[in-house]
Amino acid sequence: MNLSKALILSAVLLALVIGVAGQEKAPLKLLHATPLPELHDGDFDHLIADVAGNRLFVTAEENSRVLIFDLKTDKLIQTIDDVKAPHSLLYRADLKKLFVVDSDLGEVKIYQTDSYKPVGGIKVREGADASGYDASSKLFYVVNGGKDAKLPNAYISVIDVESGKTVADIKIDSNDVEGVAFEKSGPRMFVNVRGKNAVEVYDRTDRTLKATWSVAQEGKNPTSMAFDEDGHRLFIGTRVPGKLVVMDSDSGKIVTSYPAAAMVDDMAFDAASKRIYFAGSEFFDVFLQKDADHYDRMGHIATSFRAKTGVLVPELSRYYLAVPHHEKQTAELRVYEVVR
Repeated sequence: MNLSKALILSAVLLALVIGVAGQEKAPLKLLHATPLPELHDGDFDHLIADVAGNRLFVTAEENSRVLIFDLKTDKLIQTIDDVKAPHSLLYRADLKKLFVVDSDLGEVKIYQTDSYKPVGGIKVREGADASGYDASSKLFYVVNGGKDAKLPNAYISVIDVESGKTVADIKIDSNDVEGVAFEKSGPRMFVNVRGKNAVEVYDRTDRTLKATWSVAQEGKNPTSMAFDEDGHRLFIGTRVPGKLVVMDSDSGKIVTSYPAAAMVDDMAFDAASKRIYFAGSEFFDVFLQKDADHYDRMGHIATSFRAKTGVLVPELSRYYLAVPHHEKQTAELRVYEVVR
């Protein structure tokens, strides 16, 4: 075969490969973006959906607002603006109450969700940020204190939201703590302790530390967390570098890791589809769990600067991503269809 024929054949084969790749479906498809031109520069934090009530609650942390969107129209329908630095959220449909964790105020603020009027608050330390709700005990676990409060230790306050009282404080031997995840079949709570580059395991019954599992050999600043309890796998998102770290949730052994989007802040595991949704700055990654020890990155989707917080709503086959204002990018809520 002469050189010109070889080049032609190579070009044809390359075109076929590109054509096949182009036919593969991206795991997320952008459906709609709701612009929020009134917002200035500054991060969003967590989002939570009320599917039955057709509402999405979004904390615009650095704009000192909680935004409420209609899930049917994707329109902004309400704003709560008597907050200072809202971070995470809990919605209790049975109580018709929204609990907003406010870092600068050192408070969990409570709102009636039929009127959006404030109906009380629960004092915690400044620096209140990440949280998790244990549905089995109906207790709300709120990370507070630590470096943002200029304290040597962070704490996890255990709150009974029905009585509005803190029932315990778990003192952490670090001033930098992030996400938490709960075991449903047992009493364990997994905590990302960024100050140690580790996951710590606590017993929710006696609130004592049971194990410390380092992730430092794979990455630093573990920030986000998701849990596949049936598969006995804990997923950790690190920031330095951006990685998905897969850990055995029984032994703490690191099973594998993969490069992933930078500055991750939110991660979700969907057990039905075996997908991991990993939100970072400028890119959004979707990983497919082939089995407990093997994963493929099936999507690396361009997004926007610091668009690192979102929420998966599997009941609607939607992913909602909060995009902050930056230079020519207007703040907006992006709505993606989950493509199967």
